[in-house]
Amino acid sequence: MAFIARLSAVVGKTFALWVIVFAVLGFLMPNTFKQLTPWIIPLLGIIMFGMGLTLSVKDFQEVVRRPVEVGIGVLAQFIIMPLLAVILTKIIPMPPEVAAGVILVGCCPGGTSSNVMTYLSKGDVALSVACTSVTTLLAPVVTPFLVLMLASEYLPVDAWKMFLSIVKVVLLPLALGFAAQKLLPAVVRAAVPALPLVSVAGIVLIVAAVVGASKGAIIQSGLTIFAVVVLHNGLGYLIGFLAARACGLSLAKRKAIAIEVGMQNSGLGAALATAYFSPLAAVPSAIFSVWHNISGALVANYFSRRT
Repeated sequence: MAFIARLSAVVGKTFALWVIVFAVLGFLMPNTFKQLTPWIIPLLGIIMFGMGLTLSVKDFQEVVRRPVEVGIGVLAQFIIMPLLAVILTKIIPMPPEVAAGVILVGCCPGGTSSNVMTYLSKGDVALSVACTSVTTLLAPVVTPFLVLMLASEYLPVDAWKMFLSIVKVVLLPLALGFAAQKLLPAVVRAAVPALPLVSVAGIVLIVAAVVGASKGAIIQSGLTIFAVVVLHNGLGYLIGFLAARACGLSLAKRKAIAIEVGMQNSGLGAALATAYFSPLAAVPSAIFSVWHNISGALVANYFSRRT
């Protein structure tokens, strides 16, 4: 178990590298990895179960203790990224499926990687965790509603089925993980050191599956999608930071909200796009998974020098 814990720690610290490696493998061996496409939703469920194992009552006490700051972060997450996605799809020509995929990843909740990046940036980690937890819990309602409002001009959107999917793949595993903490505390404490390994494995396999299933489309539109993802992510950091500053928050809190806004739960985006749109629509989420871990580390490094 000690070896697994050490391996898990190393893999967690080199997350971005493994995502890149498996994205390349998915591109080079598409027939191998596209067979994993039916497993994308179960893989995401396993990742969310792991998140549930690490949630605590303390995380939600932060919401009660400082509702205004958490509210600012949650509103910024669900306003800035969806609107940026819509603007980018209007000004940059792209296929309808790609446009729907860009909007979908913009409507997803914050990613758990944001908590790590906030820690590295010397930001307010408790605020980051609280925002991620709240946006994740709101996602079953908010994400399908936003996708229906913003993406239905590109592809048909079944908001009800999307709602049910997010409940099954996000809320149910989260609840089971949280319950396991209470029912089997000793087992959970022993398993927690291995969670980064499980999460990284899940994300890299999702990325490889999406890339493998969409190799042809990536060859045609890959540079455009990459440019859109970089702009979406970068502007998310910038506008999130400026919004937090406009609300009078301290520097540590601005860092947390900037990173929370810029980093998305792109695994959820890839799962929903694959299930309800097409493999091509999942490509923006897959590229986002690769890029936001690289950019997040760069932003955290820059922020860490600002105190």
